[in-house]
Amino acid sequence: MPKEMDVVKRAKVIEWLKTEVLDHVSRLFKAMWEGSTARIGDCLASLVMSSYILGRRLGVSYRELDDLLIDKLRKHRKEGHQLEDWYQDISALEEHMRKR
Repeated sequence: MPKEMDVVKRAKVIEWLKTEVLDHVSRLFKAMWEGSTARIGDCLASLVMSSYILGRRLGVSYRELDDLLIDKLRKHRKEGHQLEDWYQDISALEEHMRKR
């Protein structure tokens, strides 16, 4: 495949993945409105999957994304994020990520 065609194909894939992320957010909001926990879980899983793949297409490896997430969680925990103060969500997710 000529290099120009590869660049175009890569750009189209990135644009498509961006629309996938938006679609998954929209579907998540609808599932939340309907109160379907099964659909909420499915939408969240699709959103995470699309985010990881979009990151990879943009040059961020899965491992690097995991490490960046852990760093962000650590920062929020240390800064006293409200979700940490109220529910310990930040430290729970950080622990989950570390055990993977």
